[in-house]
Amino acid sequence: MNSMQVATNPYGIGALELKRHYQKNMFMGTIISSAAALAVVGAMALSTMLQTREVEAVHVVRIKTLADLTPPPSMTARPPQIQVAQPKIAPPSIGIPTPVPDEQVTEEVKFATRAELAQLAAPIASISGSAGEGDSIFIDIPDDEFMPAPDEFVAVEEYPVPVYQEPLVYPEMAERAGIEGVVWVRALVDKDGRVRDAIVDKASGTNAGFEEAALTAAMKNRYKPAIQNGRPIPVWVSYRALFELKR
Repeated sequence: MNSMQVATNPYGIGALELKRHYQKNMFMGTIISSAAALAVVGAMALSTMLQTREVEAVHVVRIKTLADLTPPPSMTARPPQIQVAQPKIAPPSIGIPTPVPDEQVTEEVKFATRAELAQLAAPIASISGSAGEGDSIFIDIPDDEFMPAPDEFVAVEEYPVPVYQEPLVYPEMAERAGIEGVVWVRALVDKDGRVRDAIVDKASGTNAGFEEAALTAAMKNRYKPAIQNGRPIPVWVSYRALFELKR
């Protein structure tokens, strides 16, 4: 009869020695895993500290109003400033009011005539003569031939007053088409009250013949001339020419 050998656990099931080894291994595993976790956290903290740079403090300027803004610096070098002496010019004597007592104040206003202005004017040019001497040139236009420009201001005491107005001839094409318009005309009235010239100051914008009809009628108008210092003078007047169909 063969004898059977039965392997037996030297410690036995549930022996105290087996429990003691289990607790020892558990403790060592906990220590090792904690140390590894601390090493990883320390390495990350050290890496963050090494990568962090010290940031210099930035000076902050607070602007509350536009007056706090300073002009920007110049992009190019400025040339040195040169002081230039200004010529001394005497102020004109015409037109400067002189203070007087209140009881001596009068309402009379007198404008300088062209003759008086010509006497006060200096030579405007100099030309060389045959002998090498310069001759002074003055503007001397007779009063009868002087006509102001359309945009020239002329001071007057009384403006021209129309005494006869030529009737406007309605353009046939505009009348058939039923078109109306307004033309502003500027006319030169001489010292006799006649119209020397007429121009369109503002067109009607219709291109229906209103401008031509207004200028034709303007040349036939008559006026009481403008008065300056008690004498008639030529001036420009502006008026409206209305082309309106009869209802």
